[in-house]
Amino acid sequence: MEQKRNFGKFLLLWAGELISSVGGGLTSFGLGVYIFKQTGSAASMAIVTLLGFLPTLLLSVPAGALADRYDRRLLMMIGDGCSALGVIYILLCMIRGNATITEICIGVFISACFSALLEPSFRATITDLLTKEEFSKASGLVSLAGSARYLFSPVIAGFLLSVSDVKLLLIIDICTFVLTVVSAAVVRRGIGSREIEKKEPLLESIKGGWQILSDRRGVLTLVFVSSVITLFMGMFQILAEPLILSFSDARTLGIAETVCASGMLVSGVFLGMRGIKSGYVKTLGAALIFSGFAMFGFGIMENIFVICLFGFLFFASLPFANNCLDYLVRTNVPDDAQGRVWGLIGFISQIGYVVSYGVSGAAADFLGKVSGRGVGRGSAMVVMFAGMCLCISSISVLLSKNIRALEGSSKEQEQAV
Repeated sequence: MEQKRNFGKFLLLWAGELISSVGGGLTSFGLGVYIFKQTGSAASMAIVTLLGFLPTLLLSVPAGALADRYDRRLLMMIGDGCSALGVIYILLCMIRGNATITEICIGVFISACFSALLEPSFRATITDLLTKEEFSKASGLVSLAGSARYLFSPVIAGFLLSVSDVKLLLIIDICTFVLTVVSAAVVRRGIGSREIEKKEPLLESIKGGWQILSDRRGVLTLVFVSSVITLFMGMFQILAEPLILSFSDARTLGIAETVCASGMLVSGVFLGMRGIKSGYVKTLGAALIFSGFAMFGFGIMENIFVICLFGFLFFASLPFANNCLDYLVRTNVPDDAQGRVWGLIGFISQIGYVVSYGVSGAAADFLGKVSGRGVGRGSAMVVMFAGMCLCISSISVLLSKNIRALEGSSKEQEQAV
């Protein structure tokens, strides 16, 4: 009964992350438009995204180990609060004059280094607060918070850019950091610090997390499949903006992104209310195949209505996939190892993003130049190819015996409890 009362604390923590997501989305959108106007290159946008993503990937494993060794709520406060430093640096560069691509990369890199502390601690804190029966609903709400940067931020940013410039977006983002740190502090005070009976060396903790992960072949297989899936999804994420900006303006882009991301709102609300009761593996495979189909349709033509339709379908499928992935992993990993295991999972599964961010922008620029149709159609061709590959690779989820066995293991654990 005590754990169930913690759902209110989870909601407070979730609200803080929702606000943080909106603020981060404003900065991401504003910088994307700023860079495209300065360079007209998808590769430049991809480089900034890559440098902002690499620290999160490389530091996810030690950050996960730290989440099992120290106070998770305190780590969240440090990660959220100090990540504002990178945004402040970019803002100061812009106040001084036009910020260069190098200066933007430095600021994004600094912010990402501290943000890396957040994800494993946040996910592990959910396990601390909630019962297994509440995991599915919580996962739906977490997906909804993550989608806020795509749902609310673009239309807000598009409007603000029509009356001001990117500096206003950065200032708003900096203010949101204060609110998220306060919410984490309140939750930390309400539940206290988690006692760690034994602090093993950091490397030993990481090795222990890998041993736990490797012993669960189904989880490990699912994680490696996820890394392939993120490769293709990353291409969509990095090229959607230059695709739309090639034939429209920032305000249209903001409206289009919000319409597309409303698919995550619909699915997130549904999962937050109902959750998924069974058939997690089948739902995961079907959601990923459907998202690949939507990616292909997204690049068919330069028509904002067609783009919004298929973008909506793509984002609507993501919460179902994330919910199933989250449940299958969370229910097959011991509670006291959640932090380090989530750190390893984040590292392995998101390697695909590094590859996609590294090659997709250059590929779009190259195809646009070779075809003579510009960076917009070059981006569309890459997105359509990635969609087809995602459909094909997602079939492996349904065929893997190790992954299918995870669902049976989860049910056995629930019955044992």
